[in-house]
Amino acid sequence: MLEPTNDKAGHVEEIHWPSLVAAITSVSAVGIAIGLGLPLLSIILEKRGVPSTLIGLNTAMMGVASMLAAVVTTKLAHRFGVVQTMIWAVFLSALSSLGFYYAENLLLWFPLRIVFHGATTTLFILSEFWINAASPPSKRGFVLGLYSTVFSLGFAAGPLVFSVVGSEGLMPFLIGACIILAAAIPIFIARNESPIVDEKPELHFVRYIFLVPTATAAVFVFGAVTVGGGSLFTSYATRLGFNESQAALLLTVMGVGNFVFQIPLGLLADRMRDKRPLLSIMATIGLVGALLLPSLSSNWIILAIILLFWGGCVSGMYTVGLSHLGTRLTGVDLVAANAAFVFCYAVGMVLGPPTIGTAMDFANPSGFAWAVAFFFGLYVLLSGIRLLFMGKRG
Repeated sequence: MLEPTNDKAGHVEEIHWPSLVAAITSVSAVGIAIGLGLPLLSIILEKRGVPSTLIGLNTAMMGVASMLAAVVTTKLAHRFGVVQTMIWAVFLSALSSLGFYYAENLLLWFPLRIVFHGATTTLFILSEFWINAASPPSKRGFVLGLYSTVFSLGFAAGPLVFSVVGSEGLMPFLIGACIILAAAIPIFIARNESPIVDEKPELHFVRYIFLVPTATAAVFVFGAVTVGGGSLFTSYATRLGFNESQAALLLTVMGVGNFVFQIPLGLLADRMRDKRPLLSIMATIGLVGALLLPSLSSNWIILAIILLFWGGCVSGMYTVGLSHLGTRLTGVDLVAANAAFVFCYAVGMVLGPPTIGTAMDFANPSGFAWAVAFFFGLYVLLSGIRLLFMGKRG
């Protein structure tokens, strides 16, 4: 088991590389499979003539599954152990991904979505707990930045695989299942390095959402803006007058910002004892960037430059928020708080798209920018109040 030297607060004092390699590579393999699966499933349903509303409803099961998994993952890890729970999650993910190919009835895709995304959420929660537990406070931001960067590469590789294999036949599903099963290899190799969840959390699950609200609110905004904004940005850009190619390139620029800035932001977070001001600064940049979008709509190059930095700051809220969580908590409290962290991401993922979509219907197309600014503004307000009046708490 994981037995590195710990400081008085229970944090490890040096990077535990075997654990980090196992957790990062396994969750990145799952990222590739999810990146492959999202466009694959949507295209297949569209070819079958399923209405867009039902496709969206089926996709929304991602958020529902993530919330359900977040509630039970800590209990499973305590009862069965981190490694055994992760191995079972890998096999359930792989089996359910194959199930989509064999399930002709759309109704069966709803429970399959629940199983697939519930299992992958369990992998994310326990992988991030493992990464946090194996990282010393002085280097946690760097490690989490590395994790976010590698995962971003994996997630981006999924659509690339889809562009090569297409949507016909069993092959894309088989490839996805094999990639997921490969995630079990590093977990099994490092099974003796895994952290132990040897006691039950002291608090109710909901309490952990509010235990470190600066982190959980940050990931809520991240979920709302990345999923809602990412899914509707192409429509927003085309309504501004850009063609589909230009709109797709702008979305790619945001992805580049996500990839490029995570390690630098992680290193910066390591230099800060209190990471909350950095989260507030990134949210403020997100707010200002969103407010500037309508006025920059006529200049593609300036808009791309703004989106490059904006994308990095948005994704940095996840990396730095997770680092802040690991700084505040250890042991079973950390895994429970990590589950609450992912739960808040899922809530944002569910609420973001309809909020931004409704805003675009009321104010076309500037409603996109105003809705995104609303989410960032809420966080700036919350974090500002806590920094001014709550001292070192949260």
